[in-house]
Amino acid sequence: TEIYTLSLHDALPISGLQRDELGYVCTGRDLPGWGDLERNPYPLETNLSGLFCVGDVRHSSIKRVSSGVGEGSMAISFVHQYLALQPAAAPPLLVPA
Repeated sequence: TEIYTLSLHDALPISGLQRDELGYVCTGRDLPGWGDLERNPYPLETNLSGLFCVGDVRHSSIKRVSSGVGEGSMAISFVHQYLALQPAAAPPLLVPA
């Protein structure tokens, strides 16, 4: 599992990311469709399962620094919940020297 932090500039070229008519990234209940039928999206999760979006780049966000900071702290909680649902990775094989 990999975790990335993206800025507004970085988020724009992500292939398949659902956006509104103004180019803002749709998340949670604002998503027009959700591909993962086993669960509902987390509130700050994009249509790409496990990819979360916060701050000014998000559709219908309040464009204030304090809101972005609060959303970021919420996203950390959602990331932990998302990772807890993922199957555990197999430990690396140790080969004797």
